[in-house]
Amino acid sequence: MTFSSVTFLFMFLPITFILYALIKNLKVRNAILIIASLIFYAYGEPVAVMIMVVSIILNYLFGLLASKEGNGAKNAVFLAVILNIGLLIAYKYTGFFAEIFNNVTGLSIPVPQIRLPIGISFFTFQGLSYVIDVYRDKKSVQKNLFSVMLYIAFFPQLIAGPIVRYEDIAKQLHEREFSLDRAERGLRRFIQGLAKKVLIANQMGFIADTVFGFSPDTIGAGPAWIGAVCYTMQIFFDFSGYSDMAIGLGCIFGFDFRENFNYPFISGSIQEFWRRWHISLSTWFKEYVYIPMGGNRKGNLRTTLNKLFVFFLTGFWHGANFTFIVWGMIHGICQMLETYQIIPTKKKWFKPIGHVYTMLVVILAFVLFRADSLTQGFGMIGAMFTFAAGDAAVDAKILSCVTALFIVSFIFAVVLSAPVFPALEKKAMASKYKKPYIYTAHVVSILLFLLSILSLVSSKYNPFIYFRF
Repeated sequence: MTFSSVTFLFMFLPITFILYALIKNLKVRNAILIIASLIFYAYGEPVAVMIMVVSIILNYLFGLLASKEGNGAKNAVFLAVILNIGLLIAYKYTGFFAEIFNNVTGLSIPVPQIRLPIGISFFTFQGLSYVIDVYRDKKSVQKNLFSVMLYIAFFPQLIAGPIVRYEDIAKQLHEREFSLDRAERGLRRFIQGLAKKVLIANQMGFIADTVFGFSPDTIGAGPAWIGAVCYTMQIFFDFSGYSDMAIGLGCIFGFDFRENFNYPFISGSIQEFWRRWHISLSTWFKEYVYIPMGGNRKGNLRTTLNKLFVFFLTGFWHGANFTFIVWGMIHGICQMLETYQIIPTKKKWFKPIGHVYTMLVVILAFVLFRADSLTQGFGMIGAMFTFAAGDAAVDAKILSCVTALFIVSFIFAVVLSAPVFPALEKKAMASKYKKPYIYTAHVVSILLFLLSILSLVSSKYNPFIYFRF
């Protein structure tokens, strides 16, 4: 974050909280959150905020139509799909398709350079899910435009998720608790997420960016593995950190969002990994793509094709690049192999190596996810396994980044990747050390907050990875 961004947040969050706390009327509180959310988004996207507002209004109208009986409701859902997916294609994939067209035909049509609005993948998915949910349950329709606007534009989860389904917070829009206890719990969760991003993800990201900044044929095996592992840690702590911040802020204002991550790096299979990784996205595709396509109800072959298509979409959702598509298909193919027990994840003898297998797939797939092109990605994977020495100067440059601060951050990253602290907290809260633990937790939160702020104001601009999706 830039210094101005930090200054904005330090003004924005306290002012929003104070106004919200002073006002007791829920309708006025909702209005405060809507205005704050639009200001928050407009600060980063002053033009695109109108695109989001128009999208919200149209989805609201489609929701009203979808709540009716007859063919009009189906037509409303069809138009909502066209609008939301069309909006994504227009802003996110037009240049990609134009480049493919040029490569296939040999023509040279202009490739449009369209700036991608921050968070478009998230607010379009939420708008679309609202219309579909109303079509499925007519009684769930929301006749108040501003309630739909608050649901979609609520600033904690607006620009990088998690994807919140309307049915999960429909009641909370009109009836929720605001208390000192919730504010305290939410603030602690927010600080945890901020520390994940600033103190761990940024450290991992510096190494990863350094490694991927060099040509793969100049990098030795050791530095290549360091870069791959660091990016895997970076994207987890970056995105789970943002999710923690969103959940924490939601808690402060009385909203309960579902968890988006559940320690995915302890998984023993790729199927388990996706039950723990980016849960809101995998749930969205399951509810709105996989099940409507037939799910697992139409035989093994159809089930396999459905899963592969979902993972193709999962990869493509992340960006207009073949690297994302291949990343998604790797996970889809591994799930298929596990389903048919070609990779015997259910066998007892396989369980001890299941974690190693899962992490190997995850790390290698994330190399492609991070790479600018498939050529760079596969070149990096090749460097990891050829065990050839790279350019001495390049390797020395990369290894010079492995400082004492990085090592400390990496150790915490490994520990926090497993549910170690929740287990310790559970034991402490059930023992005679409950009060000392609570006091210690408060002190640690204050220290983490201060360290995070010091790091923010002294570091270079380092946005959340999922801002660009």
